[in-house]
Amino acid sequence: MPTAVLDIDAAALPSDIALPRRYGQAVALIRWHGQPVGRVTLPAREGTISPEALRAAVHGAAGERILELRLREWLGVATDPAPPLTRPATVAICTRDRPDDLARCLRALRRMPDDGQQILVVDSASRSDETRRVALAAEVDYVREERPGLDRARNRALLEASHDLVAFTDDDAAPDACWLRALCSGFRDERTLAVTGLTLALELETEAQEWFERTNGFARGFRAIAYDGTKHDPLLAARVGAGVNMALRRSVLERVGFFDDALDAGTPAQSGGDHDMFTRILARGYSIQYEPCATSWHRHRRDWPSLRAAVRGYGIGVYAYLARQWLELGEWRAPVIALGWLRTQLPALARALLRRPGHVPLDVAIYELWGCTQGVGAFLRSRREAGPERRGGGG
Repeated sequence: MPTAVLDIDAAALPSDIALPRRYGQAVALIRWHGQPVGRVTLPAREGTISPEALRAAVHGAAGERILELRLREWLGVATDPAPPLTRPATVAICTRDRPDDLARCLRALRRMPDDGQQILVVDSASRSDETRRVALAAEVDYVREERPGLDRARNRALLEASHDLVAFTDDDAAPDACWLRALCSGFRDERTLAVTGLTLALELETEAQEWFERTNGFARGFRAIAYDGTKHDPLLAARVGAGVNMALRRSVLERVGFFDDALDAGTPAQSGGDHDMFTRILARGYSIQYEPCATSWHRHRRDWPSLRAAVRGYGIGVYAYLARQWLELGEWRAPVIALGWLRTQLPALARALLRRPGHVPLDVAIYELWGCTQGVGAFLRSRREAGPERRGGGG
């Protein structure tokens, strides 16, 4: 049965929750006065979630965090998690041949308060004119990048942006109304070059979406964290966040360099461009802020072939990213981390083969491992295809 996705504020809990009967359970984001504090899974009986079950689940998952926030409010030290922008920012959507997703994303962005932000659609060499039509109908800025590649589109966005802070969202995401304010609030320290946010599933209507959320979900917790390049390992960049929900200072181009054109979607490497940028930021001694109040909702892959393709692509991207760190940037620990990653995947494959409780579906485990074996070759091929005009390759 599908799982309903709910957004509930514990400061005003509903008396009961009625769902369409096709839902056997619900996953709920719990907030406190708008601030995300936890996530719970709630069973539904005949389309209803009882108030007793809801209160018990909220207390178990977020009671301590809510108590902390209430204490801060009582002491008068609570701060606005999404204060108005003190200066306008640019929101960039890099997209290719997904006009329906783009239209939904733009509708979500229209709910943001008007802080003078620029909305910029970067068309990554779409094969039809639909992307341009959707952007023009929404009356937002539009540019076209003639060569495909997500990192190429990100670089174009940084060059075309009208403002110093550039927030990136994917076309298959729907950010909260205060998402941009919360992201930009993370740039309190001049050493902070990037801010990431909390990304949750927009829907869990299919088995493929359920498994994507379990195995490759983008959530990184409900507390703000500052990742400092002088203290945190740059090669553990996956915990920082993901490119579906991030903002950068444009000065990252001078301080760190461009995104690597040889990485991420639209290239043989398939992913890894965001983690490569996060690693380089931390390696240069700068910091990255994680702000869960910058909440966005991602439409996961709906069908099983798309799920298999996605996990294979992530496997390729992880090892392509590590290959670049090793071969181009001289990071001797990259092969060690690659082997460590493999040590976690092989037991998962074994559990799937033996059908142990809670195991990952066998084909999903196989596709991810298959992708990992292709990562180094994919990066070398990507680097050749990028050619001498490649940006970001020097680190």
